Amino acid sequence: MQRADIDKQLEIIKRGTVEIISEDELRTKLEKGIREKKPLIVKAGFDPTAPDIHLGHVVLLRKLRQFQDLGHKVIFLIGDFTGRIGDPSGRTEIRKQLSREEVLENAATYKKQISKVLDVNKIKIVFNSDWFEKMSVLDILNLTTHVTVSQMLAREDFKKRLSKNEDISLLEFMYPLLQGYDSVKLEADVELGGTDQIFNLLVGRDIQKDYGQPPQVIITMPLLEGTDGVQKMSKSYANYIGINEAAGEIFGKVMSISDELMFKYYTLLTDENLDKVKGMHPKEAKLRLAELITGDYHSQGLAREARLEFERVFSQKELPQDISEYKTDGTKTIITILLDSGLVKSGNEARRLLKQSAVLFNDSRIEKESFVPKQSGILKVGARRFLKVII
Repeated sequence: MQRADIDKQLEIIKRGTVEIISEDELRTKLEKGIREKKPLIVKAGFDPTAPDIHLGHVVLLRKLRQFQDLGHKVIFLIGDFTGRIGDPSGRTEIRKQLSREEVLENAATYKKQISKVLDVNKIKIVFNSDWFEKMSVLDILNLTTHVTVSQMLAREDFKKRLSKNEDISLLEFMYPLLQGYDSVKLEADVELGGTDQIFNLLVGRDIQKDYGQPPQVIITMPLLEGTDGVQKMSKSYANYIGINEAAGEIFGKVMSISDELMFKYYTLLTDENLDKVKGMHPKEAKLRLAELITGDYHSQGLAREARLEFERVFSQKELPQDISEYKTDGTKTIITILLDSGLVKSGNEARRLLKQSAVLFNDSRIEKESFVPKQSGILKVGARRFLKVII
């Protein structure tokens, strides 16, 4: 019976994973947990470098929820200390450092957002500043004895930067050590991370052994590509789908992903039967996906309304019912209108959209930043953003 229970747990845990280091170790830990009636300590860390939690984060949050539902102890680690350094994983340049105030401001939104995925009454939320800010300089320097410079330089993203004569700061070398020490403090049995985190996760195993702890099992999850279908989902790439966004915005963004990417979203972000999805017409499958994901972060009623509105606007080529209005005297440029109306978040985003021919005024593509509307009309940005310009 115990073996059957463990096999069932492993089946759930393995869905969507890239690698488990190692599955045998995980089975042993699960067997010991059942024998001693002691749940596993499962950890995942999130650096609050931005205030929005998006679907890329949800991939890890859903796996944490699965562990939670299986009765294990989930620790949601907020890297308010490490977030000031910035994880170099997958980076091609040195990250901009954030202030303590910026990091804490971002972190303040996290508990409410993760409650849409996790049972926050059954998790432990910790901040790694609780221990790092109490450590002396000597304590921090002692951490550096657990890894060599040659090991750091063997790291793939560091090797690429060195080959291009790009700078790597000593501070970036510290990040994997700090993340590894988090696992020591929390006595983690399992740590989750994206595939770009593998080096950091392995360092955690090594440091735990140095401190006389059983090494944590590593579970890596795929990086979720954003709406551009190329880069991993990130606010810095402007390709993210935030779980706090309006229902219509989430629905429309999910509908904008490619058919090829759709199946990956189903695998990582839903519990749908994948064989059933494969048998659906691609258009219906994507509508179903968008409705499911929207419903996860809003009510099912709002998800249904978002679907009906989407079908009305895009299938029947009608305008949305609630277009915002913007009044101008006929002297403001398209860039100013886009920014003032809130259709874009920055001038850089506005210029990028113009270059991509994604801005239309009265169905004519606008590419020049100097364009000034001289008559009233409908401004359209991408497939989902509309504005009624009134002169």
